[in-house]
Parts: sequence; C-alpha cells; structure tokens
Amino acid sequence: MTEFDPTRHRMVPAQRWFEDFVLGERFVIPSRTQTSAVFAAFQTASGDTHPIHYDVEYCRARGMPDLLAHGFQTLVHTAPGAGLFPYVVEESLVGFLEQSSRFLKPVYAGDTIYPALEVIELAPGRSTGVVTLRSTVHNQRRELVLEGMQKFLVRRRPA
Repeated sequence: MTEFDPTRHRMVPAQRWFEDFVLGERFVIPSRTQTSAVFAAFQTASGDTHPIHYDVEYCRARGMPDLLAHGFQTLVHTAPGAGLFPYVVEESLVGFLEQSSRFLKPVYAGDTIYPALEVIELAPGRSTGVVTLRSTVHNQRRELVLEGMQKFLVRRRPA
C-alpha cells in the first residue's frame, strides 16, 4: 500500500495548460431543476426581495406560470466550478478575467436547466493565454435561455 499524498488527491489527475485546449471543446455542467429551495437560496444570497422571484400569486396575476428566476440565478449555474474546467487547470489557472451574459428566455420554478461551457477563442501570449468560453443554458424544452462568455487567463506549459 502506498502512503497517502494530498497533492495527488484530485478530481482530474492530468493537468492542462493553455496549449492543451482546442476550439469547440465542451465542459458540461450538471443539470439542475429550479426548485423552491434554489429560489430561497438565491434570495438569501442576493438580498433581492422583489415579489416576482418569491410570490407565486404575484407572478400568476401577471400572466406567469410560476416564480420567475432572476437572471443572475440562471447565470450562477454557469459557474465553472460546478463542472470540470477548474479542476483541469488547478496548476495553470491565473485568474477569471471577464464575464458577460444575455438572458434570452424566462426560467421559472420547476424548469430544469442544462449549463455548458465551450472553448470559442484561444489568444496566446508569451507566458500565458486567454481561454474564452461561451456559456450557454438550455431548458428542458431545448430552448436557449442564456448565452454569454467567460474569459480566463491560463499559464502556458512550463519549459
């Protein structure tokens, strides 16, 4: 039996560097159903108390079928840490540089969303490079409800 080594206790054993990424590569994030608990947790974390996000009757009086998720509530599910991306760059990630999003369709309580990140641009530098990921969220009806991008500064492979 070998001795335990905490440095080898990783979700993904092989580390990746800027040069290892390819355009079109996808990082799928597990699907999530937007339950009342998710709505309550987001309300607690954000401090947003508008009734459109927590009062079903308020929503129904305005023609909505259920609670309407805040755009940021949908966006938060594209956090790379919910998938494998940050685990493959534990040694090479320098930082999170930028994020933008467009909210295309409503997300309601009970909807199941399917987030994903896709490599869409690789901009090499001398010792690092910028990896741009397209962030998407689809719902159970296969509709694109969120689209955006995230940029990360990643080290090039050491010599």
